[in-house]
Amino acid sequence: MTTRRRFIRACALAGAAVSSGHPDTAAREAGGTAGGERHEGPILLSTWDFGQAANATAWPALAAGGAALDAVEAGARQAEADPDNRTVGLGGLPDRDGHVTLDACIMDHQGRAGSVCFLEGILHPVSVARRVMEATPHVMLAGQGARRFALAEGFASADLLTDEARREWEEWRRTAEYRPRANRERHDTLSILARDRDGRLAGACTTSGMSYKMHGRIGDSPIIGAALYVDGAVGAACATGHGEFVMRTLGSFLVVELMRQGRSAQTACEEAVDRIARGLGADPAEVQVGYLAMSATGEVGGHAVQPGFQRALRTARIDTVDDVPSRFTTR
Repeated sequence: MTTRRRFIRACALAGAAVSSGHPDTAAREAGGTAGGERHEGPILLSTWDFGQAANATAWPALAAGGAALDAVEAGARQAEADPDNRTVGLGGLPDRDGHVTLDACIMDHQGRAGSVCFLEGILHPVSVARRVMEATPHVMLAGQGARRFALAEGFASADLLTDEARREWEEWRRTAEYRPRANRERHDTLSILARDRDGRLAGACTTSGMSYKMHGRIGDSPIIGAALYVDGAVGAACATGHGEFVMRTLGSFLVVELMRQGRSAQTACEEAVDRIARGLGADPAEVQVGYLAMSATGEVGGHAVQPGFQRALRTARIDTVDDVPSRFTTR
């Protein structure tokens, strides 16, 4: 596992690694980043190295003046349609009974939100979530109800279990202890935040959830305030990793509220991770949670429980994939 930051630059930028210190009051009062990085203009911030492909898909329209909400949907759709991504959408690993079940949510700067959970057989759950937001009086639809709504809205039915994912699942059934418990297999989420040219914020999350989970398990990804929260006047935050811990701390809402109280994006993420590390009595070796945050003024930050979590950042001046600072280090 590498801890070296890997940069892909569009042009020269004198940048610094994200620090893990506490907010500096003088810097904050002067408009400084106090432990984060601040960027002008449009911004895309995504979880994991595969977020770079999502950012690349969403960037052209955002850079040309498009809306943040359209950008996060476009980025999430890219991940959902990638058959080589084992944790999101098409090609995602199934639950222990062989079903690919999807969770997704979306939220804009006005506080509008939509989500779907336990959705099967629909390629783009993030777009279904947006339709829930825009076409219904609800925030969340689940299971067969979400599927019926999607089909009624013109979404096509699709088989999401690829041959490769099926083979991995069959191998797992032959070698794993087939019992109802949380596991340490893959559980990554594509979470993406955006700020557009007009300063509007938006975010989205999409996932096929914890691999080989119990049938019916729902993680944090469709839950507003857990995996995603956006306040257009303050900032936005998103999560990835072990959803049960994100849900129990309402982590993304916590990050935004800490920014509202004056924390930088970076130190807000650190505090949310500390709530898990100190408050839930979990063995850090068994848990991975990471948060990303973006302030309304363009400051970004990120923190994780364990090493290994990455973020993809794209602005007009820089395109990077970075290792996110962690609460614990590998011994």
